Amino acid sequence: MTLKERIQEDMKSAMRSGEKDRLANIRLILSAVKQREVDERIVLDDVQVLSVIEKMIKQRKESIVQFEAGNRPDLVAKEAAELVLLQAYMPEQLGETEIDALITEAISATGAASIKDMGKVMAQVKAAAAGRADMGLVSARIKARLSA
Repeated sequence: MTLKERIQEDMKSAMRSGEKDRLANIRLILSAVKQREVDERIVLDDVQVLSVIEKMIKQRKESIVQFEAGNRPDLVAKEAAELVLLQAYMPEQLGETEIDALITEAISATGAASIKDMGKVMAQVKAAAAGRADMGLVSARIKARLSA
């Protein structure tokens, strides 16, 4: 079963059980996936669906920061609930040692020696850790490693 099919099945079960908030959030996910499929005229595979969900997670995290700054606990709670639902569809996150191992492997495979080679290393790590690591943190680690 693909990730998209799993999300659709979750939507059906949420409809049957009458979970209105969960149903609305799942519909948001499916809407974003469908929008990208229509825009690009393709059918998304699991990796592409994960990238859509990652983008939605990033948006929720940014919104939470903004709502906290604006002293809106009601909206923070709403965004946090959506964030939990979105993260349920993401694969298990890599640990720090696993990320470091991927970076080391990518550096040796690309022959990276300086910060100028960061793009090559980042591309290889991104392919290996798609959806399983925060790429912002990975980028900072690669930069620190190549700068040293």
